[in-house]
Amino acid sequence: MQPHNHTTPEAIYPFDARGVAKRFRHAAIFGALDALTPGETMRFVNDHDPLPLLHQLQVRYGDSVRIEYLQREPGAIVIDFVRQ
Repeated sequence: MQPHNHTTPEAIYPFDARGVAKRFRHAAIFGALDALTPGETMRFVNDHDPLPLLHQLQVRYGDSVRIEYLQREPGAIVIDFVRQ
């Protein structure tokens, strides 16, 4: 039996931050990103642009997580976090 390979381009995992209590959001996001393997993507949805979070991600992950905005409108933010 071959092991399951999670590093396919279509490995996109949704993360809707709007459904997570504010006090748990950053910890939940970090946990989700830590669980990704290289090549996997977390598609993040939120109601506001998470600039402080993006700064924390840059400090914590550096170049190992790529940040790509898919939608950036007031009230509707979609960002792909791609594990490198």
